[in-house]
Amino acid sequence: MSKGELGAFLDKQEIGEQIYNYCRAVDRLDAALGYAVWHDDGTADYGENVYQGSGHGFIDFVIGAHGQMLAHSHQVTNVIIELDGETASSEAYHFANLRMERDGQLIEMRVCGRYLDRWSRRDGRWAIDHRLTIRDFDSAGPVTAMNQSTLGSRDLNDPSYEFLAQNT
Repeated sequence: MSKGELGAFLDKQEIGEQIYNYCRAVDRLDAALGYAVWHDDGTADYGENVYQGSGHGFIDFVIGAHGQMLAHSHQVTNVIIELDGETASSEAYHFANLRMERDGQLIEMRVCGRYLDRWSRRDGRWAIDHRLTIRDFDSAGPVTAMNQSTLGSRDLNDPSYEFLAQNT
């Protein structure tokens, strides 16, 4: 592997980790981690019916909305990253499952779509300049819960923070 290929590999790895950090941030309601995914002047477009504005403002918006829910889980897959020097573009498929209670009934929403992100490296750090979110399809309906985990939490007290910190 050439030096240039290694650099491109490392850049793609850092961008990929930022995409994963976004999911962790919204699932753990970790605003600081979420802010770090965007540059300070980065923007987010989740559609005019959801949110359009600053990336940091979106983190505040989604954490506020998720804080009212019972549970949520976000995943990404099929990440494609195209590099161009200090800028990049990516597409990542996303799946979000969100649980809430409405009128005494447990409801689960599922959202499937794609994050189209424009990135730049500033001061040695890759972060989002602009995100356009495409919602391919969604659904909502009543569910019957199976076993609820009592180990995890939707905040910085989640065991994953301590567990991962043991290796740093």
